[in-house]
Amino acid sequence: MIESTSGRFDRTDHALVIGLGRSGRASVDVLRTRLGSVVATDEAPPDTLADALDELRAANVRFIPPDQLDAALGNVTVAVLSPGIPLNNPLVRRVQAAGIPVFSEVEVAYRLGKAPIVAVTGTKGKTTTTALLGALFAAAGKTVHVGGNIGNALIRETANAAADDWVIAEVSSFQLESIRSFKPRVSLILNITPDHLDRYHSMEEYAEAKFRIFTNQGPGDTFVGNLDDPIVASASEGQHGDRVKARTLWFSSEPHRQSTLYLRNQELIVYAPPTGDPRPVDILRVSEIPLLGRHNVENVMGAVLAALAAGLPVEAIREGVRTFRPLAHRLEPVAEIDGVQYVDDSKATNPGSVIAALRAFEQRPIVLIAGGKAKGTDFADLGKAISSRAKAVVLIGEAADDIAAVVKRAKVEHASSMEEAVNRAADLAEPGDVVLLSPGCASFDMFQSAEHRGDLFAHAVHTLQNPVAGAR
Repeated sequence: MIESTSGRFDRTDHALVIGLGRSGRASVDVLRTRLGSVVATDEAPPDTLADALDELRAANVRFIPPDQLDAALGNVTVAVLSPGIPLNNPLVRRVQAAGIPVFSEVEVAYRLGKAPIVAVTGTKGKTTTTALLGALFAAAGKTVHVGGNIGNALIRETANAAADDWVIAEVSSFQLESIRSFKPRVSLILNITPDHLDRYHSMEEYAEAKFRIFTNQGPGDTFVGNLDDPIVASASEGQHGDRVKARTLWFSSEPHRQSTLYLRNQELIVYAPPTGDPRPVDILRVSEIPLLGRHNVENVMGAVLAALAAGLPVEAIREGVRTFRPLAHRLEPVAEIDGVQYVDDSKATNPGSVIAALRAFEQRPIVLIAGGKAKGTDFADLGKAISSRAKAVVLIGEAADDIAAVVKRAKVEHASSMEEAVNRAADLAEPGDVVLLSPGCASFDMFQSAEHRGDLFAHAVHTLQNPVAGAR
């Protein structure tokens, strides 16, 4: 088994794609015309793979059931791993034991691509920031491709990008685990807070996965970090202070000697150029940001500094921020009924995101809908935030009892469906209140996805408006 000596996937390679989710299917589609051959496998039950198997048959790509995999590995030179599958998965270990190198889809996307990449990671806010960066590059007249964890497989975006285009990539810790040479022109870490502790043994291990985003960067690249986040800031401190080899730029909520971008009087985003004319440049007033919540100010600052690092003009950045619109299921207003505002934040899948959402409505009482499938997370801080910011919480899903146990002051109710949760929240809410769906958990105990959860929330809200038709 020999890894391609060119460092790029070509006709000398014969690939096994592991996992047939969105990125796995895109990997099959892109690689089948570029490599010597492609086969695929997946451990999911066959009845859940019907659409994927139909696609494979149409593309003349062979599916190998896991129990037949060992016999087929003799014809495989490389494996491409979908991000939802951990490296310690038994099937992956079987492939590695056969001497076959395993690459993440992000790594393969990088090797196939010609365009420079701006890569974004963080526990929360990375999808909004990635989408915003795409808008900033478009506002600057660049041809931009946005992909990765945001929903479009990165391998498809890089394969379609010309050398003078730009690729904006949202990358998760899962995707970064198995990179080898992935080297973005600009990397950005927004924050690192507890999440996915059902996959990682500790916060340190989780943080190390995030830090891999800048591992291969050098002096010609740029790392952008949030100086207010102690874990992110630790990347340039102490015994590991020399681990970032790229030019490093920091943003912060207050002026700091290390900050290149900061807030002045919590009202104005200011840029202090690291080279050239040292005079500070006023970028944008916080009041001009069309996104709810203080956490989105941080997201905007990260995007702005990454865009400046990539050489975009200030005027295009200003215009791109001002005209940007919120993404679906991220503090997305759904309706106002009888003076109560209903907000869909279904993409908040960890406690830190819920805490940020609660802070976004400082002037209005909140009825929170939360809960779902826990990910090994401690809910203590979330309980404190709910107790101090919410008047009531309606809990759903597997984690409902765990969250209820840490809520000390807010009224707690339980619901067995999204429709029931919305109805209970509506009964608890009064004019001037916000009913906020911000689960703090994964969706897969009750729903197909976070998007499905948010759609059912919106449908239940619109049913309140029109009980007969229930129309959206």
